[in-house]
Amino acid sequence: MKILIVDDSQDLAFTLQIMLEDEGFEVMSANDGQEGYLAYLDFKPDLVITDIQMPGETGLELVGHIRRHNPLVRAIYMSGNLSSFRSPLEEEKKVYPVSLLAKPFSRVQLLSTVSALAA
Repeated sequence: MKILIVDDSQDLAFTLQIMLEDEGFEVMSANDGQEGYLAYLDFKPDLVITDIQMPGETGLELVGHIRRHNPLVRAIYMSGNLSSFRSPLEEEKKVYPVSLLAKPFSRVQLLSTVSALAA
């Protein structure tokens, strides 16, 4: 499975990439929504793991752009403040394969969430 990680924290993106690569996933990372969109077009991942709050484009906007190419792309949204986005995230979960991860999260939580969407 190919996974794209988009987070403005390069340290977090790198850490997640290493964790997922150790599990056998093919992983690419990007630092913001614009870079993430271009990476999506080039890499064509099965799953996008994105921070919600980033400079410029939010993770929700990024996945919205990606869904024009692949409406059923799987997404995991990460945030330290999921409650601020609860309503749009709950609406999206009704239509699309989406999961949420509240920061900070553990390796076990990450891998469990990825596995659930991979099934």
